[in-house]
Amino acid sequence: MSLTLDTYRLLGRSGLRVSPLALGTATFGTEWGWGAEKDEARKLFDTYVERGGNFVDTANTYTDGSSERLLGEFARGRRERLVLATKYSTLRRPGDPNSGGPHRKSLFASVEASLRQLGTDYVDLLYLHVWDFTTPVEEILRGLDDLVRQGKVLYVAMSNAPAWEVSRMQAIADLRGWAPLVALQIEYNLVNRAGERDLIPMARALGLGVIPYSPLAGGLLTGKYRRADPAAPEPGTRAGFNAGLGMVTERNLAIAEVVTEVAAELDCTPAQAGLAWTLRNPAVTAPIVGARTPAQLEDNLGALEVAFTAAHLARLEEVSAIELGYPHDVLAGDHLRKVTRGDLVIEARR
Repeated sequence: MSLTLDTYRLLGRSGLRVSPLALGTATFGTEWGWGAEKDEARKLFDTYVERGGNFVDTANTYTDGSSERLLGEFARGRRERLVLATKYSTLRRPGDPNSGGPHRKSLFASVEASLRQLGTDYVDLLYLHVWDFTTPVEEILRGLDDLVRQGKVLYVAMSNAPAWEVSRMQAIADLRGWAPLVALQIEYNLVNRAGERDLIPMARALGLGVIPYSPLAGGLLTGKYRRADPAAPEPGTRAGFNAGLGMVTERNLAIAEVVTEVAAELDCTPAQAGLAWTLRNPAVTAPIVGARTPAQLEDNLGALEVAFTAAHLARLEEVSAIELGYPHDVLAGDHLRKVTRGDLVIEARR
């Protein structure tokens, strides 16, 4: 059954309703050397909202602040119907050590700056953007809870952090009656399935909705790359950075090739197939689509209508499979199954 942007989902263990695809706005502005000018960004926003979308993702330092400023301008007059998510902890002023990081001073200053840039008096969802192993978790959680109690933030979440830190934070928040985490933003796609080891199972167990970013692996899964010419993506796109990041490998190109083949058989585009695969994971609430043009966005939204066959899924799973590593592989092995269960049949709780 196909989805639509107004087939809303609950975000984690909250009652917040969000669209099954989030609109990423790191492409709003051209300060980073790629992205969309204001008029084009407005078309992206309008296309998404007019199709029923309500979940928009940004960050305090995306395109040097232009992302939040443009989003705030576009949202005027329909702010209440939107779920605006932003992030904090990246450095806002080079040379100022306290203008970044997850600590209380950075948190409060970043949120105030985001509120000004967005032209709003509250943020629906605030992520800690990047974990840095320096700030006590109690300081972070108490600061987030204070902002929730002040009404400046409605829900809090995590991004780019180890599973054990996130699970510890959720336990502390629950025990102390502080605002719980409701979402986890991670990189997750057919090229990078590392989240399946610990992050995604943890999120599902602790009530965090998973919000994948880079669901198309920075463009690798859109058909731009070929084994014959792997380093020649379309000009003016983020995909050109992939070679420098070491993402253009034989394994990744093999995955992209299978995605393209499956897409052709399903009569959809590679981007739609790649996005649709992330949507199938029951822990995933809403992948973030980061289009640069309205045509790219329309293509991405078509992922909601893709229906895989079992054979297609098997091919995608096989080419992108990862080793879960210790202890997961050992625990799933025949030896431990025999010594713990023998011939007993025990149904796992779903």
